[in-house]
Amino acid sequence: MILAIDVGNTHIVIGMIEDGVVRNTVRVHTDPRETATEHIIKLRQITEFYGLDPTAFEGSILSSVVPRVTEALKTALEKLTGKKPMVVGPGIKTGLNLRVDEPGSVAADLIVGGVAASAYYGTPVIIIDMGTATTLTVVDKNNCFRGGAIYPGVKLSYGALAAGTSLLPEIAVLPPKKVVSANTVDCMRSGAVFGTAAMLDGMIERMEEELGYPCTVVATGGLARHVVPCCRRPGITVDRELLLKGLWLLYRKNS
Repeated sequence: MILAIDVGNTHIVIGMIEDGVVRNTVRVHTDPRETATEHIIKLRQITEFYGLDPTAFEGSILSSVVPRVTEALKTALEKLTGKKPMVVGPGIKTGLNLRVDEPGSVAADLIVGGVAASAYYGTPVIIIDMGTATTLTVVDKNNCFRGGAIYPGVKLSYGALAAGTSLLPEIAVLPPKKVVSANTVDCMRSGAVFGTAAMLDGMIERMEEELGYPCTVVATGGLARHVVPCCRRPGITVDRELLLKGLWLLYRKNS
């Protein structure tokens, strides 16, 4: 069993993976102020909750887009498990050909998602990740990572909208009953859910047109389960464990 950790700007997802199967998953808030010691305490509590001995893990792998958290967690994982963690970054073997302008600048989570999607769903594939940012990335039919597009995440956008206006409230991102809504909250939800779904539909269509062939589409991230069912594009798969699966594959490829 390995310990796989994906650090996003809002949440840290911790997975305990055995033989490619995600046995347990825990989500905690990302706090760049936490020290290595605080991470050790938290990780020890989580593993002990599931009846696991941290020193019994075969190893660990870390993907992060928050540098301050990366360094603290690297120290914490090594002290907790007694083994140096694997970190997704330059030099790690991915199996993907990065056909982008600056390969070293590609965020770790995008690489991990590309590895998992191409392995589990085949290529060509478009990967949607709906977190603090909403990203769409492409692995083409030749297994080349081609880049994609980045949008402000839905919660981030509507949080900024509420903060920057006097009369618009904070909302839960849930689909309203109708696109043409009759009250302020549902109007905002219509834009957040149906508007985002329409954007995804349009971007998938444009990406496929630019590539010259159709793609499999897989979505992950906390909001995918609310937005993807409202897309008109058929056959989008929602896989909430996509990044943990990618971390497992990378760990095995680089062990």
